[in-house]
Amino acid sequence: MVLRLGDIVPDFTADSTEGQVSFHSWLGDSWGILFSHPKNFPPVCTTELGQVAHLKAEFDRRNVKVLGLSVDSLANHPAWVDDIKTATGAQLNFPLIADTDRKVSDLYDLIHPNASDTATVRAVFIIGPDKKLKLTLTYPASTGRNFQEILRVVDSLQLTASHAVATPADWKQGEDVIIVPSVSDDVAREKFPEGWKTVKPYLRIVAQPRP
Repeated sequence: MVLRLGDIVPDFTADSTEGQVSFHSWLGDSWGILFSHPKNFPPVCTTELGQVAHLKAEFDRRNVKVLGLSVDSLANHPAWVDDIKTATGAQLNFPLIADTDRKVSDLYDLIHPNASDTATVRAVFIIGPDKKLKLTLTYPASTGRNFQEILRVVDSLQLTASHAVATPADWKQGEDVIIVPSVSDDVAREKFPEGWKTVKPYLRIVAQPRP
């Protein structure tokens, strides 16, 4: 199954380090991040899981639930969790799925023959409270994922879901944004009464709207 932005993501039930997870029910009204790993104990993934654990409070503050996936067995997860703590100083504080039968991997098209016939590629899915796919990223095995960038993207997605704006290149929380072209100047005056800067007729810069 090829997932496209805007698709409702597949539901599934799987065992994890925090018990059985029924994905859609587990998400509830939260945003979600599902990120995959080919197996237990790869060095890059060990650093990634530790980093996500360190950032758990930042994800919580944004109402984002995080879920990891490994095609290794649940019986092997405790040893990896111990390694993650030793290597990164972080205790795993979110569920890690054991996808030994590749059921979830197949649902999310994570087995790519060009990379491996059996192991999952290292993907990230950001999912909205409506259970629709908002963003997907795929990384090679040699490059660690940048979770500060993923937090930045979540900030953008949440802001632009609530306001008629888009975020420019390299945008960070609190910086100016762009009024979307579908909003006319007349409507923009109502939405942004403090005004904006017109760089081009289609590029109008405005202060980030307040929540």
